[in-house]
Amino acid sequence: MFDLWSQSSAIRWQDFVDIALNSYILFRLYVLFRGTYVFRVITGIAFLWFFQRVAVSLGLIVTSWAMQGITAAAALIIVIVFRNEIRSVLQAKNLKAILWGVSFKLKPAPVETLVDAVFELARKRIGALIVIPAKEDPSDVAQGGIVLDGVVSRELILSVFWPDNPVHDGAAIIEGDRITQVGVILPLSSRTDLPSAYGTRHRAAAGLAESTDALVLVVSEESGKVVAARGNQVVIVPTRAELERQLNEHMGIGIQPVSYQRRRIFQLAAAGVISVLLITGVWFSFTRGWDTLISFEVPIEYMNRDPEKEILETSINNVALQLSGSGALIKSLRPDQVRVRLDLSQAVVGLNTFSITPDNIKLPPGVFLKDVYPQTVDVTLDIPKTVSLPVQVDWGGKLPEHLILVSAELEPDTLQVTGGSRLLDDISTIYTEKVMLDQIDRSGTLTVNPILSPASLKIAGNSNQKIFVRYTVKLRRP
Repeated sequence: MFDLWSQSSAIRWQDFVDIALNSYILFRLYVLFRGTYVFRVITGIAFLWFFQRVAVSLGLIVTSWAMQGITAAAALIIVIVFRNEIRSVLQAKNLKAILWGVSFKLKPAPVETLVDAVFELARKRIGALIVIPAKEDPSDVAQGGIVLDGVVSRELILSVFWPDNPVHDGAAIIEGDRITQVGVILPLSSRTDLPSAYGTRHRAAAGLAESTDALVLVVSEESGKVVAARGNQVVIVPTRAELERQLNEHMGIGIQPVSYQRRRIFQLAAAGVISVLLITGVWFSFTRGWDTLISFEVPIEYMNRDPEKEILETSINNVALQLSGSGALIKSLRPDQVRVRLDLSQAVVGLNTFSITPDNIKLPPGVFLKDVYPQTVDVTLDIPKTVSLPVQVDWGGKLPEHLILVSAELEPDTLQVTGGSRLLDDISTIYTEKVMLDQIDRSGTLTVNPILSPASLKIAGNSNQKIFVRYTVKLRRP
């Protein structure tokens, strides 16, 4: 078996590209969706997938099947339930921001502009509903809305909530220094502890604050009071200073730019490292930990044989290899990609025993040797020579009783045979294929083939040599 080091040394360049590409995709998903519900759900699905692979490795069939079904369903739920959040993230960013853009700058928070606009609305008794999201996207619970994407200004906020504006009854969502949507319908709170003077706008602000981490500002057109809702708290904001304090706290304006940038760099670097480690672990789990086993029968190739020596006999012609690797690699494996080669440069005349080791086996990258059978092969070598040997007919059966075999002449009566010297020293005659006497009823001529045993012997000059047998029979005298 191969250890982890030997496995790592056989990684293909395509595997490095595969790991790097998927690590970058995972890193970009973090950059785009960090702090959102989508990212949290994706993280949960990743943990489900990890435990499902552990269940597979432990042989927990029902558990792995159930978790696989849950993971597949959860992936579909992300696309359906969080489609608005996904769309808003992708629509709000250009191609550069999606593929490689990373921002380290704090978005300018128009706190003073917001404070001026809110208290101007309160002074004029113009009702307003302003949503300032934090990390969570309010689009998951809000409905409707018209995309505006305008820079926050006192005049724009006043015009959005002007009574004659068709969208003045809905909420305006402010992200950074821009008003992204107007006319948004918020979910109403079902709380019974709210003051009876609070109308639909107040209940909508409380409903969104309960569902997300957004700060929602309400301007009452009846009383002209400013109310802030965040979490379960709905409080009146009496002064401009108090509203400015709450906005600064909610937007994190107190964070120093230098420390914020350092923290962001550290977070991105950590996310990059974790992405590489996770994808590498997933890659190893697919290609190494939960691999596919296959048995492969491969012929042995003999290399670097001394031309003066000849292979007379081998104990085996093929070896069975047990290979492992990812299912995709194993399925695409071709016979010409797996080879077993033995070096005969040090072989001597006579019997040689070779051990089949991983060094003798050529495998494509990503495929590993688990076992080989048999692990040894015997190869008999000899120095070839050519000798002239007489040929004799191999008669079989019995002539009919009324016939007598008078003579039999062979042409040629000798053959030049090439083979190992040690083997030819033990052979004195070459026989033909068997000729059955009980099928002969008159004199004639037969054409037969010489039988060379073992198969390593060859007829010099013409491997298709034929032997002509002219035989004469006569009647037996009574």
